[in-house]
Amino acid sequence: MVKIAPSMLGADFGSMRKDAKSVASESGYLHMDVMDGHFVPNLTMGSDLVRSLKGIAPLDVHLMITNPSDFIDDFEEAGAEIISVHIEANNPGKALKLIRKKGIKAGIAINPSTPEDAIDTVADDADMILVMSVEPGYCGQSFHESSIQRVQNYKLKYPGKLIEVDGGVSSKNSKQLIEAGADILVAGSAIFNSDDPLDTIRAMKKS
Repeated sequence: MVKIAPSMLGADFGSMRKDAKSVASESGYLHMDVMDGHFVPNLTMGSDLVRSLKGIAPLDVHLMITNPSDFIDDFEEAGAEIISVHIEANNPGKALKLIRKKGIKAGIAINPSTPEDAIDTVADDADMILVMSVEPGYCGQSFHESSIQRVQNYKLKYPGKLIEVDGGVSSKNSKQLIEAGADILVAGSAIFNSDDPLDTIRAMKKS
């Protein structure tokens, strides 16, 4: 069954631990969007915030930063079970090798505007492909419909790898993404802005 990873970027930063606990029972992972204000214009969470949620649910750390290799140690120590880096960042191949060396699942993330085959040179060092279905940087953007086909293409090309989708994911498109081959769906606004976050996660799983 597909796993749902609530994006903590969509939670209330003033009560993040409480919000994390409120969805943990139905969550495969807690998705942590780390932005450096350089690779993307926004600035979000660091390793200390990630560490504060350790033990609530497995932590899936998405590094939207220019030089990811410089931060692998910090997020490993914070408790990450998956660390994803962007193909558009500096030296993604080196970062993937560092992540795997620490016994953590390594993900390669790709923006919707980047050609699909851009990951081919580093895919052998990745356990997961993170398909961005919005341009990274902000929560609450509209879903890129072309991402569904991209998921299907990657699942056919790399059948042994996990496929994660992040950006604009909701119960409106979860069924199509699951049918295309997605293993993990990341959703922030759709979960935390709903009347019942747990019911929303359950609905996405069953779609």
